[in-house]
Formats: sequence, C-alpha cells, structure tokens
Amino acid sequence: MDTDYIKVFGGNQIEAQRIKLTLEDNNIKAVIKDETESARLAGFGSPLPELIEVFVHKDEEEKSLALITTLNKKA
Repeated sequence: MDTDYIKVFGGNQIEAQRIKLTLEDNNIKAVIKDETESARLAGFGSPLPELIEVFVHKDEEEKSLALITTLNKKA
C-alpha cells in the first residue's frame, strides 16, 4: 500500500501522546495508530501490548524527527 505518511515513533501511549501534542504545537499534523486498541475492540488479543505508533506526512518527517530528538533530550 502506497501512503504519504511515515512512522516517526513507536512506543507506549503516554510517550506517543506527548510527541503528538509537541508536533501539533509546531503545526505538524500527527496521526496515532493504536493496534492494541483496534484488536481489543475487535475481540482479539495483541502480541505487542502498548505499542502505539505516530505517523506524519512525508514532507514533515525531518522537522518531526528533529522535534522528537529535542523532546527526548529534555526528558
């Protein structure tokens, strides 16, 4: 499947939300993909609990990764 979005983070829900808010504060549209929640709602288990992914548009990848790196240095 061809997509214009690229994964910039994978981890737990708290970190993913923190990153999403930071990106949105910098005018970057971030999309969260939560396979665990999708599996739970469908009645299935998940082999990777608490794996949340954050995606951004390809055009904003470099800026997003720089913001995430800065955010992780502060933590």
